Amino acid sequence: MIREIRIGSRESVLAIAQTRLIMDPIMRAHPELSLRLVTMKSEGDLNPDLPLGFTGKALFTGTLERALVAGELDLCVHSLKDMAETQPEDLPILAIPKRGNPWDMLIPPQDFFQGKDEKDIFTALEKALPIGCSSLRRRIQLQALAPELHSAPIRGNVPTRLSKLDSGQYGALILAAAGLERLGITRQGGRLFSLQEMIPAAGQGTLAIQGRRGEDYPFLELLRDPISEEEALAERALIRTLGCGCSSPAAAYAKISGNEIFITGMYTPLETEGIGLANVTNIDEIPFAREEISGDRRHALQLAEELARRLIQAASRDPGRTPQRDAPEGGRR
Repeated sequence: MIREIRIGSRESVLAIAQTRLIMDPIMRAHPELSLRLVTMKSEGDLNPDLPLGFTGKALFTGTLERALVAGELDLCVHSLKDMAETQPEDLPILAIPKRGNPWDMLIPPQDFFQGKDEKDIFTALEKALPIGCSSLRRRIQLQALAPELHSAPIRGNVPTRLSKLDSGQYGALILAAAGLERLGITRQGGRLFSLQEMIPAAGQGTLAIQGRRGEDYPFLELLRDPISEEEALAERALIRTLGCGCSSPAAAYAKISGNEIFITGMYTPLETEGIGLANVTNIDEIPFAREEISGDRRHALQLAEELARRLIQAASRDPGRTPQRDAPEGGRR
């Protein structure tokens, strides 16, 4: 008898593409299973103009989680960075696959470099137009990296944001490279930010499969990537210890090499819950701290907690460390 598994996803083109990345290998390896994609609109999809600071991360996951609890779904696929750092006990993360591209990317308008001698996107950008960013994390780090530029909030799915860019509303966008890659979108002249330039959000580029506690899904074993899971747990531990979640801008990136783990974090004590992204205008005045730590990967969670303490101390006494911009050819794509 073929067993049907209902897998939930947001209705966006990117969310569906990401869910297919999970479903396809399962169906190839387990033809005895029948996987059915069930799409739902999240609160964020229903309210595209709602400032992100008002409702926290449940903005993108709450609808699917409620459907899990109600038994309308068996599993959900999320972008890990959209999930709260502390999950409900009855709705655990069951599997984390191999991480995709973790970096942010600066995207110019279509045919931006056509007829231009200047090939460095930073110097070629039209300074009068804002750089569209969907998070304060990106806006704060961009301001420190390129103070000659200014940013503005942008909402909507990836195609919608690109349409706004190409219509002349923005000079460029900062988007997650993983999302562009999963949609098969390339832009000539796009520039990846390095870790030194812009620390990504915790879990950026990582997918997570969520289900109900006590349910048995042995087929998920083929998707699990232990290294990506360890790195994700360390990043989420850092954000959780900072106590900021979605209400204060923060960033975290962990990388395992051999028996060591390297964790880099960024934090600002600015409290934005109930304010909204569009209402934060004094980006250049926001203090932030950037720190890193490394050690035995067996102690990753303790290292993340120690890094959080250092970030909180540094942010209280230091206006921030200005990142250095990489050479133009280093990030071109």
